[in-house]
Amino acid sequence: MGDTERPRIYLEEHKIKQDPNDCGMADEPWDFETFKNNFRIVIVRCDSMEMEFDIIGVHPAIANAFRRIMLSEVPSMAIEKVYIYNNTSIIQDEVLAHRLGLIPLKADPRLFEYRSEENEEGTEHDTLEFELKVKCTRRKDVKDSSSFDTIYKNHKIYSGQIKWIPKGKQSEIHSEVSVGPIHDDILISQMRPGHEFDLKLLAVKGLGKDHAKFSPVATAFYRLLPEIKLNRTVSGKEAFLLQKCFSPGVVGIDDNDCAYIKDARYDSCCRNVYRYPQLSEAVTMSRIRDHFVFNVESVGALKPSIIFLEAVKVLKMKCRKFIGQIESI
Repeated sequence: MGDTERPRIYLEEHKIKQDPNDCGMADEPWDFETFKNNFRIVIVRCDSMEMEFDIIGVHPAIANAFRRIMLSEVPSMAIEKVYIYNNTSIIQDEVLAHRLGLIPLKADPRLFEYRSEENEEGTEHDTLEFELKVKCTRRKDVKDSSSFDTIYKNHKIYSGQIKWIPKGKQSEIHSEVSVGPIHDDILISQMRPGHEFDLKLLAVKGLGKDHAKFSPVATAFYRLLPEIKLNRTVSGKEAFLLQKCFSPGVVGIDDNDCAYIKDARYDSCCRNVYRYPQLSEAVTMSRIRDHFVFNVESVGALKPSIIFLEAVKVLKMKCRKFIGQIESI
């Protein structure tokens, strides 16, 4: 299916309108060869923390399945149990445990098993152990200062002060990666002399559908690819007014002061152009219904590309399980 034939949703001033030739994707006959020819995944940008990619030629339910799986069914490691031997800070025990549980950990969940409920302490195969032992004291060599950081030692407690205690052969298995909090500058508490933490922390493998702290992504969302077409030549003052109606970089102005569509990809489809009667008929705004622009931001334990591949594996496993149930009937 060429770009001119692909289904679209048109944005009008107060409503949206379907392509008159489109009966709705739910009613379209599905053909494997057509799907194979149209389906594409295009990576736009990717680094260790963020990835933007396009999924083209799939039903919205499939795109939404990937989004939901990345959020809630790709496992990660997080602090599950906090043993508080001493906490003389102003933070209540339950609040402190909650704050610690939300600190993202640098640990590959694929190397761990799910912890058995029979063993609370866990084993080297399913549990990571950490400790946080700090005490706030007044510096004797500093007599007068307006800065608490100068007067007190351990005035602020950060995630970087959490120490990993390897179990069994964990230090050998994870020798290439420094296991611990992903960010060392997450503030846990502010303290004064006499305040002290003596904690043991146990991290386990879990899923985001059980608790948000196990979600491997900070954000995972998609949107339909915008498309903007000029119906007539727009020049002069109208061209600059048209440019202001759209997100920066969407509309360009050439040397003849004529407007042209520079890059519609990052348009927010805000419909500001309909505020001006002289421009309302100059453009046609639409979105391509089977072209999804995905943005995935990892919390840091896994690269976003790996998170997406793990989501594909989860969906594949679900499909196989479903097919097996149908065949067993």
